Amino acid sequence: MSLINERQDFSTIADLFLLHGSMQSPAFLDGRLCAGLAMHDLSAEAWLEEICLALGVEQPRDEPSAERFLGWRRQTLEALAGSELGFEPLLPDDLFSLAERARGLKEWTQGFLEVVHDAGEAPREAWSPALREALDDLEGIAGLEDELEESAENEGDLFALTEHVRMAAMLLYTEQHPGRPQVEDTDNDTRH
Repeated sequence: MSLINERQDFSTIADLFLLHGSMQSPAFLDGRLCAGLAMHDLSAEAWLEEICLALGVEQPRDEPSAERFLGWRRQTLEALAGSELGFEPLLPDDLFSLAERARGLKEWTQGFLEVVHDAGEAPREAWSPALREALDDLEGIAGLEDELEESAENEGDLFALTEHVRMAAMLLYTEQHPGRPQVEDTDNDTRH
């Protein structure tokens, strides 16, 4: 099985960054990836170029690394375009502290919004009020206090914010790609 088809998670990508000499979190770049796929169908070549630029390298260190970076892109695109609405931002999981997970969400949102802002005001005019409101909410999440204490309440709040970010990303993708994903098939309803 090719590495490009393996499931990529936060720790796998973070380890790949370390192999390239970078201590940065993959969350910021995943936010950029999601918005790039939604806003302008970010190509595989452009994604590899962006990754290399962010990591400060000329190219991935080897073919398996390039395959993993491309697998990350493919996995994200399939999740955004899939009818099962299973997209999940690439964020630190439960093995990380609440503060680390909050920081990851904040960084993801900042990366996502950076691409949205770079697109300018023109696309925004065609967006639904729900999408504009969701993106405005992301501005608040991007300024999130990320030094959270471990508590059930903070855990619940972080989960809700993560879900809001997830839904905003899917909404942006679906509005920029009408008919994808096809979640309702009203033309083929059979009546008995």
